[in-house]
Amino acid sequence: MRAKYDFSGRSVLVIGGTTGIGRATALAFAEAGANLYVAGLGAAEGRSLIEEVGKRHPGIAIEFAEVDVRSEDAVRKFHETAYERFGRIDVAFNNAGVPGRTAPIHELDQADFDLITEVNLRGIFFGMKYQIPHMLANGGGAIVNTSSLFGVMGYATTAVYCASKWGVIGLTNSAALEVARSNIRINAIAPGSTMTPLLTNMFGGEQSARDTVLPSLPMGRIADPSEIARLVLFLASDEASFITGQAVIIDGGGFVAGADKTVA
Repeated sequence: MRAKYDFSGRSVLVIGGTTGIGRATALAFAEAGANLYVAGLGAAEGRSLIEEVGKRHPGIAIEFAEVDVRSEDAVRKFHETAYERFGRIDVAFNNAGVPGRTAPIHELDQADFDLITEVNLRGIFFGMKYQIPHMLANGGGAIVNTSSLFGVMGYATTAVYCASKWGVIGLTNSAALEVARSNIRINAIAPGSTMTPLLTNMFGGEQSARDTVLPSLPMGRIADPSEIARLVLFLASDEASFITGQAVIIDGGGFVAGADKTVA
């Protein structure tokens, strides 16, 4: 990280932390001194994250659990275990997401709709449902949710994905108002094209993703996950103490340039 944040002595939840933006953010929090409880899918990826944090930051406590965020029971148990392990959770990053099938809406079926909305939207609802009471009882905290550039604009062939990410912003805005006087800040990030498995899966591979999105990006490049991680740490830090209920776009200028021009 270039910007330095101090999370020493704080405990952080990262949900959806094994790959991409989530993994980069977990590593950034570890570098900043935070203890981590990470949820994700993939035991091997979880082990590799623990090993990487251990090598880079041997003093950091990190735990990992496989969690399907579509299951309220699984999400509840994850939070209970994390609270028992660390006593207090100061920051939560709700990042679990899937791209789903990319196709015109009339070619999608209910299973496509259910997968995207249950992971991307219901998963964040469950996360905040079990984070907010804990933070209310312990004097406050900060929550960051992952939306998307596609949460503030439409994009052909990704209608359900867009709907799920618009919903994340609605949850974020409304929940932030509910706890604004309780020392809890809730914000969202709205990343544009970032070189992650989600992007490559959405567009059918790394080269296809580049070919599709690069023409619409004024900065002429796709973001690295570490760049998005720095925004998460800022929003979770005391430096953002007067920011709540916002969806912060981080997209290399694509939104203001009209990034949907390349898809018919």
